[in-house]
Amino acid sequence: MTFWDTLMIIELFGKVLRELREANHISQEKLAEYCDLDRTYISLLERGLRQPTITTIFKLANALNISPSKLIEKVEIQDKL
Repeated sequence: MTFWDTLMIIELFGKVLRELREANHISQEKLAEYCDLDRTYISLLERGLRQPTITTIFKLANALNISPSKLIEKVEIQDKL
């Protein structure tokens, strides 16, 4: 996997995260609160400027009422489009 592939995945994760958050009518502030994270970190994730840890993926998935594997699957689907 190249550096550019990694950047693409990080950006796709952010896109999927934002779509799921908005579909659940949750603000960045509320999502951060549910996950015990900072709102600015949520913003950085959504803009593809940070890469989440596995723990963060589990926290986000739980707050969005989705399994961690389904969250990653949605990123994989976006990668194939």
